[in-house]
Amino acid sequence: MGWCNMSSENHFLALRLEGPLQSWGFDSQYNRRNTGLMPTKSGVAGICCAALGLPRGSHDEHEFLSMFCSTKMTAIAIPKNRGEKKDLSVRRLQDYHTVQNTRRAGGAINNDCVLTYRQYLTDAVFGVVIEGEQALLNQISTALIDPKWGVWLGRKSCIPSAPVFAGLKNKLNDALELLIGEKHLEEFTWQGEVENFSEGRDSLPDSPVSFATEKRTFAPRRVHIHHATNIG
Repeated sequence: MGWCNMSSENHFLALRLEGPLQSWGFDSQYNRRNTGLMPTKSGVAGICCAALGLPRGSHDEHEFLSMFCSTKMTAIAIPKNRGEKKDLSVRRLQDYHTVQNTRRAGGAINNDCVLTYRQYLTDAVFGVVIEGEQALLNQISTALIDPKWGVWLGRKSCIPSAPVFAGLKNKLNDALELLIGEKHLEEFTWQGEVENFSEGRDSLPDSPVSFATEKRTFAPRRVHIHHATNIG
């Protein structure tokens, strides 16, 4: 796959992440796989790679991820309700699995069953805005409308219950309106990428460099977290 040359004009890709279960790991290893409370950039990149049909560790994946890491991502927690006055609370669900053929600390294969714990979010809805160059976002949009492979919300068991693609706009406010309507962003809890420590003190190791099975690699990403406020 040849990636076209990028223009200097940025656009805004709006995604809606909604499903019975979601799981966004950024520090999970071995037998405990936790989830964060916000979508990770690596998880969103994985959705895009699956839609584009990019094999793990391939040259096309490497090219795509190198460009995707130059985008900026904002994730918004959108309260979910079912016609009730009170919003449903997002909860963490912990499940467990037994797996075989894991590796011991010394490198040998362990044929015994190993118990692993995995966390999921329930009743969660997120809006995600990706800011990047128009040509790249056009390619992602086309793929999300007609994905080559299945997409999921962090893990293969987390199937979206609504289309992920919400729209592509050339203005931020127009992209936000696709996700939160006419409400103000300040009314929601959201997480956005920043350039330096003075703008955000949190750092997440979730900017994907490679999804190769034997050598998954991630770089740190600095973020700012805004907690919801009530606007009269």
